[in-house]
Amino acid sequence: MYEPIRTKSVHSMADDAGFPHRTREEELDIQLAGHLAALLAVTDELRALAPSAELDAAAERLADQVARLRLGAQPPRSSVASAIHEPHLTALHQRAHALAGRALVVAASRADTAAAILAAERMDVHADATRLVGAS
Repeated sequence: MYEPIRTKSVHSMADDAGFPHRTREEELDIQLAGHLAALLAVTDELRALAPSAELDAAAERLADQVARLRLGAQPPRSSVASAIHEPHLTALHQRAHALAGRALVVAASRADTAAAILAAERMDVHADATRLVGAS
């Protein structure tokens, strides 16, 4: 009743085409490095607006983790910041909190303890900072 399929499936053709495939771990490394690099960019902007030794240390730890995940490639660093005003600081802390949360999810999925601890610490710091900046 039905004519048999005479050609290979598109999916099997793609598998046979010799395209480089990444493992799940490699994909998670790429995602985690991206989230941590984005968090580093926001941290650098916060450092420019409200300098602190704690943010300097966090930025260095983030840069080290990104470099580790990117096999030694150092992440680009930002030194430019916008005008200082409180709502901007609150928004940056909220963005940093969200990015740290994303990094935590990927780090936990990847079973990367060092990155997960760093992401969780950054989430706590930015949640506290959001409350403090928003309350003043």
